[in-house]
Parts: sequence; structure tokens; C-alpha cells
Amino acid sequence: MDKNFNGCVSVITGAASGIGRELAVVLARDRCTLVLSDINREGLEKTLELVEKAGGAGEVYICDVSDFDKVMGMADHCFSRWGRVDILINNAGVACTGVTGILPMEDWKWLFSINFWGVIHGCHAFIPRMKKQNRGHILNVASIAGIISSPEMGPYNTSKAAVISLSETLRSELAPVNIGVSVLCPSHIKTKLLDNMRYTDEDQRIIANTGFDHARITAAKAAEITVAAMKKNKLYIIPQGPAKAVWLWKRFAPALFFACMSRLTCATWGKKAMLQLNRMGF
Repeated sequence: MDKNFNGCVSVITGAASGIGRELAVVLARDRCTLVLSDINREGLEKTLELVEKAGGAGEVYICDVSDFDKVMGMADHCFSRWGRVDILINNAGVACTGVTGILPMEDWKWLFSINFWGVIHGCHAFIPRMKKQNRGHILNVASIAGIISSPEMGPYNTSKAAVISLSETLRSELAPVNIGVSVLCPSHIKTKLLDNMRYTDEDQRIIANTGFDHARITAAKAAEITVAAMKKNKLYIIPQGPAKAVWLWKRFAPALFFACMSRLTCATWGKKAMLQLNRMGF
């Protein structure tokens, strides 16, 4: 049975652009009140404009999700002003690529402070009060990278795998209090994720940008698919067909899957093959 999101109070981190912005617009069509959070005020103001045009309302809230005290302050503000939070979307994220052992430790810490700890901070700050409502929904934004673990993406892969595992844990923990949990695992979607990507090899930047430039679906379409799946209380949301196919391949033929991944890493033609796959939208 579909959930009714009409008139819900929703908090979205990383809402200044990309999938966060588009999720806000889709929820606005259900007349939701949106608390739009990010560190980019200009981007948030633009998102709020789009939300209001779509029939919703809300406010912008500047918050660095890597800082727990600031996230807790945002939760205090939301429950004080709006009285409740029905939907929490932990979306803020960054990217970096590089070979483990070569990629600087500060890049690992930077990425985990946002991709992993940002989600933990959001859950820790909001869930106890959402439990008292005995209703709600949480969406954590991960990535297909957290499932397939592509080479030279150690920090991103592991942070997203952790978000998937956390979401699975919360699914069981929060079911008794009628709070649904979903985890979004997209592959390439054209967003601004790569604008501040850190990398150690120019080929890594080229391959990543090629995938985003040839994305099969837009952020707007991915947001529509995601909200529809949330309403059905689906746990895993994988918007792209090729990503689902790769997930199934890994699940049912892991030895073959990792043999192929190893070949892509070791062979001289590996990066050319990855580039071609990204041009095809995989």
C-alpha cells in the first residue's frame, strides 16, 4: 500500500543542487513543507524557488553535515518550528578517487566526514524524535558504487557500502514504530557531485566525468522514481536498469564478476574499456 506524503514536513541535506534539489521539487508537488539544507545558500535559494513553483513551501537552513552539533541544531530548529519531521533525506555527499595507499589520508577523512558521518549525524539527531511520532520515512542516499566496489574508488565505495548497511539495520530497528527506510543506489546521474571531486590521476577524472556526461537518466527522473519507491516503502532503490543488472551479476556470479573487475584493473586496455562503458551510460 502506498504511503501518503501529502503535506509532510521533509528535511533534505545536500539540497542546493542535483538529486537533493530534484527530490525537493517532487515532494513539493505533494504540498510538502521542505527544510532545505546545504552549505551553499545561493543554491538553496534557487531550490526554494523551484519548490514554491511546484506547490510546496519551506525554508533554507545552512548546515555542514560533518559537524554533529550543527546537525543537532538543525533538528532542534525543525522540531521547534514545524512540530514534527515526517521525511528525513540524508543526501549530502562528495567524491574522490584514487588507489588505496596512494590517495592521501586527508581525502579519506574528508569524504567520510560527509558521506558517512553526515548520514550518522542526521540519523542520530532526528530518529529519536521521529520515533515518538510513530510514523515517518528515512531515505539515505548511497550509490551503486557501494554494491559493486569499482577499483580506484576505495573511499567512495566504502562510505556508500556503510550507508547501505546502516539503512538495512534501520529498516529492522524502525519497523516497529512505523518508520520506513529506503536507500538510493544510483549509478551515473548528471549532478554537481564531481565539481569538487578529489583524485590522484587525470584518467580517473576523465572516466568519472564521461559517465556523468552520458548518464541515461536525469536527476529529475531519478527523483520521481525514488519518491514513488519511497511511497511503496521499498528498501533498495536502483533507478537504472544496467545498474540493477550489474548488481544481480555480482550476487549470482561473484567469482566471475571480480575476475572481470580484476582484468579491468590489471590490463593495459582496462581504463579504455571503463571509459567506453561510461560512454554507454553504465
